Amino acid sequence: MYSHALTTSLVLTLALGACRKNDGPAPQQQAPVVEFVQPTQETITSWDEYNGRLEAIDSVEVRARVGGMLEKIHFTDGQTVEEGDLLFTIDPKPFEAALKAARAELDQASASETLAKQNYERGQQLLDRNAIAREEVDIRQGSLAEAQARTSAAEAQVETAELNLGYTQVRSPIHGRIADRFITPGNLISGGSAESTLLTTIVSIDPIYCRIDADEATVLKYLRLQKEGKRESARNSRVPVEMAVDGDEGYPRGGYIDFVSNAFDPATATLRARALFENGDSFLAPGMFAKLRLPGRGEYTATLVPEIAIQTQQDITYLLTLNSENIVQSTAVTLGPKHGDLRVIESDLPLDTRVLVSGITMARPGMPTSPKPAETKAPNAPETQGH
Repeated sequence: MYSHALTTSLVLTLALGACRKNDGPAPQQQAPVVEFVQPTQETITSWDEYNGRLEAIDSVEVRARVGGMLEKIHFTDGQTVEEGDLLFTIDPKPFEAALKAARAELDQASASETLAKQNYERGQQLLDRNAIAREEVDIRQGSLAEAQARTSAAEAQVETAELNLGYTQVRSPIHGRIADRFITPGNLISGGSAESTLLTTIVSIDPIYCRIDADEATVLKYLRLQKEGKRESARNSRVPVEMAVDGDEGYPRGGYIDFVSNAFDPATATLRARALFENGDSFLAPGMFAKLRLPGRGEYTATLVPEIAIQTQQDITYLLTLNSENIVQSTAVTLGPKHGDLRVIESDLPLDTRVLVSGITMARPGMPTSPKPAETKAPNAPETQGH
């Protein structure tokens, strides 16, 4: 019995010793390594972006000035045509005959005028010798005036016939790209009115417009900046713009605003504006969608942080920053437009603030850290965008 009690006491002693060993102080967790940058300041221009559509400066529906049988087509569908190029030929025979008839009428009228003039001149000579009555001379003078009027009318008929004969050759009124033929030779077409047979269409290609619509709040912003002398008016100066189409990197195409509408569209509460771009390589075509940007405000000094530092939670935007004791804290900010890999901070942010850019996933507000400066590199293509 004594031996059993001794054995039990020894087991309890060992167990208590083990418990005291396990209750010793745990090693401290190592503070995570994080990297930080400090905000920078830079003079930038803020750009406002718009969706736009390209439009031709000139767009023509090609219709004949006279009707008749379409005889020949002189272009290839979709080709580029110059102003004055022959496009269609209408059968000229009826118009050639009409011109001959008009010229015959003119010859007849001219002959009658010559005879009337001779009769009047003889009458004047006889009147000088009192060999004819004054009334007879007046009659001859009237006959001459009528003959002269008939000659003028015949000349007008000849001119009209020549015009109509010329209109049998339908020529391009502008330089541009032509569509396909809407009618083929051998068909009878009408001409001379807006309802005449539509033969094809032509659109100009260089230069080209891009139309955009600005909402009322943005227009008011521009007007206030103009009033403060921070922005030029697009109505009075060529405000520069940049444009990109699908597949472009950045905004490689430069132009300027050449028109701003005089009234808002009441249905959409937007104001229409138009930009002009060179298109010498004919790459752009009317109807394309495009993205256009223009200066939203004048140059200003902006506070910038890397885009990767921006954190969001529900409707709150913030940065993870470090205090003087290297403790993580959350700093709420108001964001401005993008500027390449950077973001403009509109709210007050001291330039000595240490902003976390690496190790963010491990950092939590209130957590101690082991910070070090991040390696800096040149930002990519700084282009400030946004309203």
